[in-house]
Amino acid sequence: MNRHFHLKLICSYETEKNDIKDLAIQVLHDNEWEELDLSIRSPGFLLYINALFSCQHLYMRANSAECNLILESSTGEILVNAGEFWNLKDITVSFNAKIKSGTATEENINYISERMTHCPVSTNLPDNLKMDISVKFT
Repeated sequence: MNRHFHLKLICSYETEKNDIKDLAIQVLHDNEWEELDLSIRSPGFLLYINALFSCQHLYMRANSAECNLILESSTGEILVNAGEFWNLKDITVSFNAKIKSGTATEENINYISERMTHCPVSTNLPDNLKMDISVKFT
């Protein structure tokens, strides 16, 4: 039995550091999107996935700012497949960001995507784990 987790975020930014203005995170539950409401009763594995997603988002927006890509907004998704005993099998992370100022180059995009693999949560994932990261700018 495989376990599937799917979260998405919608975010708007302010300042040249891409600080968060508004952020909403949703989780797919029984084929319907629900607001992610974290509490002490939240399942631990869902907290773990959200930690990974938040870390990826931080590195995406911070490294975008480092490349002089000032963002207006972004949407993102994380899909996680785990085995019967909660072992991670594969992860897909994608972000679509709308640029307020700056020009995204292939070099910028490659740099940002590579840096995202170094977020603290990502660096603690198993070495053999398949993780796909994509960032697109418009």
